[in-house]
Amino acid sequence: MPAWEKVLDEAALAGFGGLELGPYGYMPLDISRVGAALQQRGLSIVAGTIFDDLVSPGNRTELLRQTHEICAFITALPPPERHDSQRYPAPYLTVMDWGHDERDYAAGHSARAPRLSSDDWNTMVGNIRAIAELAQGTYGVRATIHPHAGGYVEFEDELDRLADDISHDVAGLCLDTGHLAYAGMDPVATLRRFAHRLDYIHFKDIDAAVFNRVLGERIRFFDACAVGVMCPIGRGMIDYPAIRSLLTDLGYAGYITIEQERDPRKAGGALADLAASRAFLRQTGF
Repeated sequence: MPAWEKVLDEAALAGFGGLELGPYGYMPLDISRVGAALQQRGLSIVAGTIFDDLVSPGNRTELLRQTHEICAFITALPPPERHDSQRYPAPYLTVMDWGHDERDYAAGHSARAPRLSSDDWNTMVGNIRAIAELAQGTYGVRATIHPHAGGYVEFEDELDRLADDISHDVAGLCLDTGHLAYAGMDPVATLRRFAHRLDYIHFKDIDAAVFNRVLGERIRFFDACAVGVMCPIGRGMIDYPAIRSLLTDLGYAGYITIEQERDPRKAGGALADLAASRAFLRQTGF
Protein backbone atom coordinates (compact mmCIF):
# COMPACT_ATOMS: atom_id res chain seq x y z
CA MET A 1 0.00 0.00 0.00
CA PRO A 2 1.16 3.58 -0.50
CA ALA A 3 2.61 5.48 2.43
CA TRP A 4 -0.20 6.65 4.71
CA GLU A 5 0.84 10.29 4.30
CA LYS A 6 0.35 9.93 0.53
CA VAL A 7 -3.14 8.54 1.11
CA LEU A 8 -3.97 11.57 3.25
CA ASP A 9 -2.59 13.90 0.59
CA GLU A 10 -4.69 12.27 -2.13
CA ALA A 11 -7.85 12.17 -0.01
CA ALA A 12 -7.54 15.91 0.54
CA LEU A 13 -6.67 16.66 -3.10
CA ALA A 14 -9.68 14.65 -4.29
CA GLY A 15 -11.94 16.80 -2.11
CA PHE A 16 -12.76 14.44 0.75
CA GLY A 17 -13.30 15.62 4.30
CA GLY A 18 -12.28 12.42 5.99
CA LEU A 19 -11.35 8.77 5.63
CA GLU A 20 -11.00 5.55 7.56
CA LEU A 21 -8.02 4.64 9.69
CA GLY A 22 -7.35 1.64 7.47
CA PRO A 23 -6.24 -1.86 8.46
CA TYR A 24 -4.79 -2.25 11.94
CA GLY A 25 -1.14 -1.20 11.85
CA TYR A 26 -1.33 0.77 8.60
CA MET A 27 -1.35 4.23 10.15
CA PRO A 28 0.78 4.64 13.27
CA LEU A 29 -1.30 4.87 16.43
CA ASP A 30 0.48 8.09 17.31
CA ILE A 31 -2.08 10.73 18.21
CA SER A 32 0.17 13.75 17.91
CA ARG A 33 1.75 12.69 14.62
CA VAL A 34 -1.40 11.50 12.84
CA GLY A 35 -3.54 14.21 14.43
CA ALA A 36 -1.24 16.91 13.10
CA ALA A 37 -1.19 15.31 9.63
CA LEU A 38 -5.00 15.20 9.53
CA GLN A 39 -5.34 18.78 10.75
CA GLN A 40 -2.91 20.04 8.12
CA ARG A 41 -5.09 18.52 5.40
CA GLY A 42 -8.50 19.32 6.88
CA LEU A 43 -9.37 15.65 7.35
CA SER A 44 -10.99 13.57 10.07
CA ILE A 45 -11.14 9.84 10.81
CA VAL A 46 -14.68 8.49 10.42
CA ALA A 47 -13.96 4.86 11.37
CA GLY A 48 -11.41 2.38 12.56
CA THR A 49 -11.33 -1.22 11.36
CA ILE A 50 -11.18 -4.71 12.82
CA PHE A 51 -10.30 -6.90 9.82
CA ASP A 52 -9.30 -10.24 11.30
CA ASP A 53 -10.29 -13.81 12.09
CA LEU A 54 -13.57 -13.44 13.99
CA VAL A 55 -14.21 -17.19 14.09
CA SER A 56 -11.38 -18.73 16.12
CA PRO A 57 -12.11 -18.83 19.87
CA GLY A 58 -8.43 -18.35 20.63
CA ASN A 59 -8.36 -15.02 18.77
CA ARG A 60 -10.63 -13.10 21.15
CA THR A 61 -7.78 -11.68 23.23
CA GLU A 62 -6.16 -10.28 20.09
CA LEU A 63 -9.46 -8.89 18.80
CA LEU A 64 -10.14 -7.09 22.07
CA ARG A 65 -6.58 -5.76 22.20
CA GLN A 66 -7.05 -4.26 18.75
CA THR A 67 -10.44 -2.88 19.78
CA HIS A 68 -8.89 -1.13 22.81
CA GLU A 69 -6.04 0.38 20.80
CA ILE A 70 -8.12 1.48 17.82
CA CYS A 71 -10.98 2.95 19.85
CA ALA A 72 -8.63 4.76 22.24
CA PHE A 73 -6.87 6.25 19.24
CA ILE A 74 -9.84 7.35 17.13
CA THR A 75 -11.66 8.88 20.10
CA ALA A 76 -8.58 10.94 21.01
CA LEU A 77 -8.74 12.68 17.62
CA PRO A 78 -11.15 15.55 16.86
CA PRO A 79 -14.47 13.89 15.94
CA PRO A 80 -16.05 14.17 12.50
CA GLU A 81 -19.04 16.46 12.15
CA ARG A 82 -22.33 15.03 13.37
CA HIS A 83 -25.22 15.52 10.94
CA ASP A 84 -28.91 15.95 11.65
CA SER A 85 -30.77 12.61 11.81
CA GLN A 86 -27.50 10.65 12.00
CA ARG A 87 -28.26 7.68 14.28
CA TYR A 88 -24.87 7.34 15.94
CA PRO A 89 -21.94 9.75 15.95
CA ALA A 90 -18.73 8.90 14.13
CA PRO A 91 -16.09 7.59 14.45
CA TYR A 92 -17.32 4.01 14.09
CA LEU A 93 -15.56 0.68 14.41
CA THR A 94 -16.09 -1.39 11.26
CA VAL A 95 -15.91 -5.12 12.02
CA MET A 96 -15.10 -7.65 9.28
CA ASP A 97 -14.21 -11.33 9.28
CA TRP A 98 -11.13 -12.37 7.32
CA GLY A 99 -8.35 -14.93 7.16
CA HIS A 100 -9.79 -18.23 5.91
CA ASP A 101 -8.44 -19.76 2.68
CA GLU A 102 -11.50 -21.96 2.21
CA ARG A 103 -13.71 -18.89 2.00
CA ASP A 104 -11.26 -16.57 0.26
CA TYR A 105 -11.13 -18.85 -2.78
CA ALA A 106 -14.94 -19.12 -2.74
CA ALA A 107 -15.59 -15.37 -2.69
CA GLY A 108 -18.60 -14.58 -4.83
CA HIS A 109 -19.66 -18.25 -5.02
CA SER A 110 -22.40 -18.86 -2.49
CA ALA A 111 -23.18 -22.40 -3.64
CA ARG A 112 -19.64 -23.68 -3.14
CA ALA A 113 -18.61 -21.63 -0.11
CA PRO A 114 -18.48 -23.70 3.11
CA ARG A 115 -20.65 -22.46 5.97
CA LEU A 116 -19.72 -22.44 9.65
CA SER A 117 -20.94 -25.10 12.02
CA SER A 118 -23.38 -23.94 14.69
CA ASP A 119 -20.61 -23.93 17.29
CA ASP A 120 -18.23 -21.90 15.10
CA TRP A 121 -21.01 -19.48 14.15
CA ASN A 122 -21.85 -18.93 17.81
CA THR A 123 -18.17 -18.33 18.57
CA MET A 124 -18.00 -15.71 15.83
CA VAL A 125 -21.17 -14.03 17.08
CA GLY A 126 -19.72 -14.04 20.60
CA ASN A 127 -16.50 -12.42 19.39
CA ILE A 128 -18.43 -9.73 17.52
CA ARG A 129 -20.57 -9.04 20.58
CA ALA A 130 -17.48 -8.75 22.76
CA ILE A 131 -15.90 -6.26 20.34
CA ALA A 132 -19.09 -4.19 20.08
CA GLU A 133 -19.72 -4.14 23.82
CA LEU A 134 -16.14 -3.13 24.61
CA ALA A 135 -16.14 -0.40 21.93
CA GLN A 136 -19.45 1.07 23.09
CA GLY A 137 -19.14 0.51 26.82
CA THR A 138 -15.61 1.82 27.26
CA TYR A 139 -15.18 4.29 24.40
CA GLY A 140 -18.67 5.21 23.18
CA VAL A 141 -17.80 3.89 19.70
CA ARG A 142 -20.53 2.28 17.61
CA ALA A 143 -19.55 -1.06 16.04
CA THR A 144 -20.84 -1.65 12.51
CA ILE A 145 -20.61 -5.15 11.02
CA HIS A 146 -19.43 -5.28 7.41
CA PRO A 147 -20.17 -8.37 5.25
CA HIS A 148 -16.97 -8.91 3.25
CA ALA A 149 -16.13 -11.08 0.25
CA GLY A 150 -13.92 -13.95 1.35
CA GLY A 151 -15.02 -13.89 4.99
CA TYR A 152 -17.62 -15.94 6.87
CA VAL A 153 -20.16 -13.13 6.68
CA GLU A 154 -20.56 -12.58 2.95
CA PHE A 155 -23.73 -14.06 1.49
CA GLU A 156 -27.40 -13.25 1.93
CA ASP A 157 -28.17 -16.15 4.26
CA GLU A 158 -25.25 -15.16 6.49
CA LEU A 159 -26.28 -11.52 6.57
CA ASP A 160 -29.83 -12.55 7.50
CA ARG A 161 -28.59 -14.87 10.24
CA LEU A 162 -26.22 -12.27 11.63
CA ALA A 163 -28.99 -9.64 11.77
CA ASP A 164 -31.14 -12.12 13.69
CA ASP A 165 -28.39 -13.07 16.14
CA ILE A 166 -26.99 -9.61 16.93
CA SER A 167 -29.58 -6.99 17.79
CA HIS A 168 -29.34 -3.39 16.67
CA ASP A 169 -28.77 -2.18 20.21
CA VAL A 170 -25.49 -4.15 20.21
CA ALA A 171 -24.16 -3.32 16.71
CA GLY A 172 -25.29 -1.81 13.44
CA LEU A 173 -24.44 -2.66 9.86
CA CYS A 174 -21.93 -1.17 7.45
CA LEU A 175 -23.15 -2.36 4.07
CA ASP A 176 -20.77 -2.13 1.13
CA THR A 177 -22.33 -1.84 -2.31
CA GLY A 178 -19.42 -3.62 -3.99
CA HIS A 179 -19.32 -6.55 -1.59
CA LEU A 180 -23.08 -6.96 -1.77
CA ALA A 181 -22.93 -7.16 -5.57
CA TYR A 182 -19.87 -9.45 -5.51
CA ALA A 183 -21.81 -11.82 -3.24
CA GLY A 184 -24.77 -11.94 -5.63
CA MET A 185 -27.06 -9.50 -3.85
CA ASP A 186 -28.80 -6.47 -5.31
CA PRO A 187 -27.25 -3.49 -3.47
CA VAL A 188 -30.39 -1.36 -3.79
CA ALA A 189 -32.75 -4.06 -2.52
CA THR A 190 -30.38 -5.05 0.31
CA LEU A 191 -29.85 -1.48 1.48
CA ARG A 192 -33.60 -1.04 1.53
CA ARG A 193 -34.22 -4.29 3.42
CA PHE A 194 -31.70 -3.46 6.13
CA ALA A 195 -32.36 0.29 6.30
CA HIS A 196 -33.38 -0.04 9.97
CA ARG A 197 -29.93 -1.45 10.79
CA LEU A 198 -27.88 0.76 8.48
CA ASP A 199 -25.48 3.02 10.39
CA TYR A 200 -22.68 3.42 7.84
CA ILE A 201 -22.10 2.69 4.13
CA HIS A 202 -19.15 1.86 1.86
CA PHE A 203 -19.30 2.62 -1.87
CA LYS A 204 -17.35 0.87 -4.60
CA ASP A 205 -18.10 -0.30 -8.12
CA ILE A 206 -17.47 -3.50 -10.09
CA ASP A 207 -16.17 -3.85 -13.62
CA ALA A 208 -18.67 -6.35 -15.08
CA ALA A 209 -16.29 -7.82 -17.67
CA VAL A 210 -13.52 -8.46 -15.13
CA PHE A 211 -16.04 -9.77 -12.59
CA ASN A 212 -17.45 -12.29 -15.04
CA ARG A 213 -13.94 -13.43 -15.88
CA VAL A 214 -12.68 -13.85 -12.31
CA LEU A 215 -15.82 -15.74 -11.29
CA GLY A 216 -14.63 -18.44 -13.68
CA GLU A 217 -11.23 -18.66 -11.98
CA ARG A 218 -10.02 -20.04 -8.66
CA ILE A 219 -8.85 -16.74 -7.26
CA ARG A 220 -8.62 -14.95 -3.93
CA PHE A 221 -10.72 -11.82 -3.49
CA PHE A 222 -7.82 -9.37 -3.28
CA ASP A 223 -6.14 -11.03 -6.25
CA ALA A 224 -9.36 -10.30 -8.15
CA CYS A 225 -9.02 -6.69 -7.00
CA ALA A 226 -5.43 -6.69 -8.25
CA VAL A 227 -6.61 -7.46 -11.78
CA GLY A 228 -9.15 -4.65 -11.70
CA VAL A 229 -12.47 -6.12 -10.60
CA MET A 230 -13.18 -2.92 -8.64
CA CYS A 231 -13.30 0.19 -10.81
CA PRO A 232 -14.02 3.89 -10.22
CA ILE A 233 -17.65 4.54 -9.34
CA GLY A 234 -19.79 5.17 -12.39
CA ARG A 235 -17.76 2.92 -14.68
CA GLY A 236 -19.16 -0.33 -13.35
CA MET A 237 -22.31 -2.40 -12.96
CA ILE A 238 -23.82 -0.84 -9.81
CA ASP A 239 -26.77 1.51 -10.26
CA TYR A 240 -25.76 4.59 -8.28
CA PRO A 241 -28.64 6.81 -9.43
CA ALA A 242 -30.98 4.19 -7.95
CA ILE A 243 -28.92 4.13 -4.74
CA ARG A 244 -29.12 7.93 -4.58
CA SER A 245 -32.91 7.80 -4.92
CA LEU A 246 -33.16 5.10 -2.26
CA LEU A 247 -31.02 6.91 0.29
CA THR A 248 -33.06 10.07 -0.27
CA ASP A 249 -36.27 8.11 0.29
CA LEU A 250 -34.83 6.57 3.45
CA GLY A 251 -33.58 9.89 4.79
CA TYR A 252 -30.13 8.38 5.30
CA ALA A 253 -27.94 10.89 7.11
CA GLY A 254 -24.87 8.85 8.01
CA TYR A 255 -21.41 8.75 6.52
CA ILE A 256 -20.43 7.07 3.24
CA THR A 257 -16.84 6.09 2.51
CA ILE A 258 -15.56 5.44 -1.02
CA GLU A 259 -13.12 2.57 -1.42
CA GLN A 260 -10.90 1.89 -4.40
CA GLU A 261 -9.15 -1.47 -4.18
CA ARG A 262 -6.02 -1.52 -6.27
CA ASP A 263 -3.11 -3.82 -7.01
CA PRO A 264 -0.74 -3.34 -4.03
CA ARG A 265 2.20 -4.04 -6.33
CA LYS A 266 1.26 -1.02 -8.47
CA ALA A 267 0.00 1.32 -5.77
CA GLY A 268 1.49 4.52 -7.04
CA GLY A 269 -1.62 6.33 -5.87
CA ALA A 270 -5.38 6.35 -6.23
CA LEU A 271 -5.96 10.07 -6.79
CA ALA A 272 -7.25 9.84 -10.37
CA ASP A 273 -9.68 7.03 -9.57
CA LEU A 274 -10.94 8.67 -6.38
CA ALA A 275 -11.41 12.00 -8.12
CA ALA A 276 -13.33 10.27 -10.92
CA SER A 277 -15.57 8.51 -8.39
CA ARG A 278 -16.24 11.70 -6.50
CA ALA A 279 -16.99 13.64 -9.70
CA PHE A 280 -19.47 10.99 -10.83
CA LEU A 281 -21.21 10.95 -7.46
CA ARG A 282 -21.43 14.72 -7.46
CA GLN A 283 -23.08 14.61 -10.89
CA THR A 284 -25.48 11.97 -9.57
CA GLY A 285 -26.59 14.28 -6.77
CA PHE A 286 -24.62 13.01 -3.80
